[in-house]
Amino acid sequence: MDTKLIQNKLKSHVPSILGSADFTKYAVLLPLIEKDNEIHILFEVRSHRLRRQPGEICFPGGRMDKQDKTNQDTALRETTEELGISLEKITDVFPLDYLVSPFGMLIFPYVGEIDDPESITPNPSEVEEVFSVPLSFFQNNSPKIHYVNLQMKPEENFPFELIAGGQNYNWRTGKIEEYFYIYEDKVIWGLTARILAHFIEVLR
Repeated sequence: MDTKLIQNKLKSHVPSILGSADFTKYAVLLPLIEKDNEIHILFEVRSHRLRRQPGEICFPGGRMDKQDKTNQDTALRETTEELGISLEKITDVFPLDYLVSPFGMLIFPYVGEIDDPESITPNPSEVEEVFSVPLSFFQNNSPKIHYVNLQMKPEENFPFELIAGGQNYNWRTGKIEEYFYIYEDKVIWGLTARILAHFIEVLR
C-alpha cells in the first residue's frame, strides 16, 4: 500500500468514537408538559412485567431500530408507542449531549414538548404509570451524587507474560457517578437522573 492510497483512505474517513460501531444505540425523550400553569417533566414507571429494570423510573425511549433513520426518530417512535400518543402531539424537539455508557451503549437524549397530555394512554406492557414533577423542583434541588467503583479483573487466561509488569501490572481504577433525585415517594436515579441534571445545567 503506497502513501497516496493511505491518504485517500484517510480523506474519506469520518471520525467517530472508536468502537462505537459495536455499541448498542438508544434514544430517549425528556418530555415537557404544561400542568397547573407550570412546566412539568413527565416520567414513566417501567412495567413490573419487563425483564430489564422493572419498576424503575425512566424517560420514554428505547433501542434504535433499522426503520429509524435518525436517533431522533427513535426517541419519537418509542415515545408514541409507550405513551399512546400521535407524533403530532410532540413538538419543539431539541438534542441534548449524548452519553457513552461504560457498558457499550450510546444514549441520545432529546427534549420535546407534549401537547394535550390528557390524551396520554400508557402502553401497559411497557409502562406501569406516568407522573410529572414541576421543572422548578429540579431547578431548586441539586441531585445527590453517589459513586460506584469500577474494578479491572482480567480473565483467567489473560497473557500477563506479554505485558510489562506481568501479574503486578498497575491497572487503572475508576468510578461512576450515580445521580439521585427524590421527589415525594419517587426515586429518580441512574442515566435518567444524569440526563435530567444535564438538562437543568443547560437551562442555567
